[in-house]
This record gives sequence, structure tokens and C-alpha cells, in this order.
Amino acid sequence: MSVRAEAVIDLGALRSNLDYLSGPACGGSEVARMIVVKADAYGHGAAEVARTARAAGIAWLGVALPSEALHLRAAGDSGRVLAWLYTPGDPALTACVAADIDLGVGSLGMLRDVSAAAAVSGRRARVHLKVDTGLGRGGCTPDVWPELLAAAVASSVIEIVGIWSLLASADIPDAPETDEQVAAFERALAVAEGMGVRPEVRHLASSGAAISRPDTRYDLVRLGIATYGIAPGPAIAMGPLQPVMTLRAAVAATKRVPAGHGASYNLTWRAPRETTLALVPLGYGDGLPRTAQAARIHVAGEQRPIVGRIAMDQVVVDVGDAPVVAGDEVIMWGPGHLGEPTAVDWAMWDDTIGYEIVTRVGARVPRRYVEG
Repeated sequence: MSVRAEAVIDLGALRSNLDYLSGPACGGSEVARMIVVKADAYGHGAAEVARTARAAGIAWLGVALPSEALHLRAAGDSGRVLAWLYTPGDPALTACVAADIDLGVGSLGMLRDVSAAAAVSGRRARVHLKVDTGLGRGGCTPDVWPELLAAAVASSVIEIVGIWSLLASADIPDAPETDEQVAAFERALAVAEGMGVRPEVRHLASSGAAISRPDTRYDLVRLGIATYGIAPGPAIAMGPLQPVMTLRAAVAATKRVPAGHGASYNLTWRAPRETTLALVPLGYGDGLPRTAQAARIHVAGEQRPIVGRIAMDQVVVDVGDAPVVAGDEVIMWGPGHLGEPTAVDWAMWDDTIGYEIVTRVGARVPRRYVEG
């Protein structure tokens, strides 16, 4: 390899995933799709993922922050985008309304902020009113829901285009709380309809529920981690979905060490025999989880253990007697086709989820986009 490290993003795999998720697996033509590209598309590169999604016919993109939505506009995207997470006085709100970006509204305070932004921009704001159906994060509680609806209906600068909520256990197909949240969402929709509100889209399902719970799909599904080929949960059937990111690096140096020789900070590991150690220049400063236990990476044709503590910029790998030399390729994780670990493997080693593994890959790791 000629570079220290890179995240290779397979646009062919991404298109294949988009094609599958646009089919019967998530409701077919009866349901619209929103591809979620928050947090730089879960580390995959928001602008490039957005372009690929639009070319595949995806009508909606979703982000958390208004600034993320404006980044998409600056990159040339002109389609429907929803941003939903902001604090009072966010200066990006006015720019979002002016840029024709939909905004999530889950409280009377948020409605006031968006209304003020709309007044400054001189145009109506398209909003998706959010009801808390049980997750306990964003969204209006059911007791305040009629008041939020009434205030939005009465406003001359607000256009209600969506009603939505977020499931607590979308990754567990038979979770009883999902049934409870569907019922709460139905009650909220009934209140809205009773007040004459019939939105363009009603949406509740994220990736796991979109695949496994048809009753949660409504008019639109929000597809996040499944887009990138990572399972939302162990019980979610992924079909042909495949991981899009491969994190690669190059061996920086090797050394032969005797039995008893230590590796990395505090010498928490010592060689049980004479062996070769390979230095790989990727660490927690690049997004590797420092707390991963028994992590392995692909070197010289097979998975080999990281030994000692993961440092900010590097890890040490025990390659035994394999003929590894500086410059050899290392695969930290990928789709698994070559026997390399996957992001889900790394999640298991760190007692976390695949979302976190790919999203935390830092900006000093360049992204390279390939076609398969």
C-alpha cells in the first residue's frame, strides 16, 4: 500500500443495498424511502452517499443537524432533506428554511424557533411534527400534542408536511414496546386528523423495523445503518445487504522479538514465544475503540491478534512466523469476503454496535470511493 490508511467505500455495494431496500423487503412501491446520512453518512461520506442515493431514485435524505443539511445543499443536492436536531437560536435554521429544507419540530419552543426563522427568510417552513410515543427523547408528549398541532395549524408561516416518531426497540422484531408505540402513534395521528391535519408523510420505522415490522412502515421509512450493510440488530434478516466500508492500512514496520518481550503501554501483553510483531499506524485517534478486547485484523492472509493496548496512532499485531514486511496491506474490517473481520466483529469485541464502529472513523483517514 502507498498510503498509511484509508476507508474504501464501495459504491457498487451501496447501490445494491439501495436497490434491495427499495424493493419488497421494505414495502415496495407503496412506501417512500429516506436514506439517513447524518454523521457524514455514518462515516461513509455524506455528499457521495447522497449523490448515489439520488441517482438510485431516493426521494428523501435525513440528517440530524441543520448544518448537515446545509452541507448537502452546498454539495449540490436539491431534493427533499429533513433535519431534526437543534438547540434554541440555532443560526442555521433560517438558512435551512431559505434552502427549502424540511425541519423536525417536537416542542412548542422548536415551533417558535422555526416560525421565527421562516419570518426572517420570508417563506413558509415545511415541518414534520414529532410525537414522543415512548422513547423519551425528542418529540412532544401526548398531553401537549394537541397544543403543538393547534399552534402549527394556526401559524401562517408553517406548513405541516409530516408527522413522525422514533421507536425504542426497532432492532428487536418482537419487542412488545413497539406494539405500544404503534398504538400511541395511531392515537396521535387520530388527534391530528381530527384537527384537519393530513400530512404528506407519516413515518415511524427506522432500518430494523422497516425490514421486520410491516405495520410500522406507514408512508415513509427511514433507512440508516442497513443502507451501509450493517445489521441494526442480531435478529434482523439482512438478506443480500453487504457492508460498504473497508478500513485498510499498511504495515509500518516489523520486528522479531524473543519470548517475554512486551508490547504497547503498560506491557499488558508479553510474547509467549519468539514471534514477529507488526506495527500498524492506526489507533484510537483514527476511530479504533481503545477498549476493544481480543480484537483481530487481517494480515498475510488471515486474522491475527492485536496485542497490548490500542494507542492513539498505532496498534501492534502478533503475526507469528508469517513473512510480513513493511508496506504489506492490513484490513481492519470489511465485508468479510477475504476472511477479514467485519464492523460487527469489532462491535462484539468492544461490547458496542456496528453503528459506532464505522461512524467513529476519523477525518484523518481519507475516504476512497470505488465501484466494487
